[in-house]
Amino acid sequence: MFGPKRSKPVVLAVSSGGGHWVQMQRLAPAFGYADVHYATTEKTTSARVGDACLHVYPDANKDTPLRLLICVARMAWIVARVRPDVVISTGAAGGFLAIKLARLVGARTMFVDSIANARGLSVSARLSLGVADRVLSQWPRVAAKTGAEYRGAVI
Repeated sequence: MFGPKRSKPVVLAVSSGGGHWVQMQRLAPAFGYADVHYATTEKTTSARVGDACLHVYPDANKDTPLRLLICVARMAWIVARVRPDVVISTGAAGGFLAIKLARLVGARTMFVDSIANARGLSVSARLSLGVADRVLSQWPRVAAKTGAEYRGAVI
């Protein structure tokens, strides 16, 4: 059912800082049954994860190609070390990378797009549409026109 010799699922919750992190923290109660690992761009968030493990990766985007390569390498290391059963991300680039890498090792994946994206999906959410098991928008109209799913809003 779960990875080798595990009694409960391992969840890797990936989020960049700021509003993405706030939204991930709003989802945290749903992970109460699991062994949770958080991955984020801000080490200062460690006080907010309690007993969960915290992994830090560099913030990057398409405009910072060298940092993006470093982010890919770091995220690959995190996924290989954690060996998650489930990856959930609220964005941004690091979240998409985690989903892409985790799918290669058989993890179930979900991308929850930011509530700030009221007119369309973010780049990371659009990329996740072709990779993730589920991509959720927090806006019914955005979900209807993009192929994402709507299941309500986090905030």
